[in-house]
Amino acid sequence: MNKIYCGLDNGVSGTIGIVGDSIEPYFTKTPVKTEQDYTKGKKSITRLDSLKFMSLFNGMNKNDLVFLIERPMVNPTRFTATVSALRCHEAMLNVIEILGCKHMYIDSKEWQRELLPKGCSGEELKKASLDIGNRLFPSFEGVKHPDRDGILIAEYGRRKNL
Repeated sequence: MNKIYCGLDNGVSGTIGIVGDSIEPYFTKTPVKTEQDYTKGKKSITRLDSLKFMSLFNGMNKNDLVFLIERPMVNPTRFTATVSALRCHEAMLNVIEILGCKHMYIDSKEWQRELLPKGCSGEELKKASLDIGNRLFPSFEGVKHPDRDGILIAEYGRRKNL
C-alpha cells in the first residue's frame, strides 16, 4: 500500500497539504465559498466548498489516503471564529466519511514539536512554518499564505508513518 498523507490545517483560512511516496506533493489554501449568513442579519459567512475539497482527491486510491486533521480552535472568547472553525471541521469530516477514508486528529503542538524550531511561539510559529515549509517544499514558495501548516502536518504523518 502506498500511503498518501493529507494534512488539514483546520478552518476557512487554513491550508491542505498532500504528500506520499508515489505522488508529487500538493499544497493549497482550503477551498471556500462566501454566502449570505443563515441568520436574519446582513452579513456573510465563509464556508468550506465541499465539492472542490472532495475533487482534490479525484484519482487517488481512497484506501491509501490518511487524513491528519488539526484539532479546531475552540475558544469561548472568540465565538465567531470558533463557530467558523467548527463548521469547517464538520464539513471536512463529512466529506472524509463520504469518501470512506481513514482519519486521525492531531494537536498543533505535536507536529510543531517535530518540525519547527524549539522555543517558537505566537507569530514566530507562522514564520517558522513558512520558512521550513518553503525549505522542504520549495515549489510552493509562490503560494500566498502566511504559513505552510497543511503540508507540514502531512509531512509529519509521512515521517511518523501514521
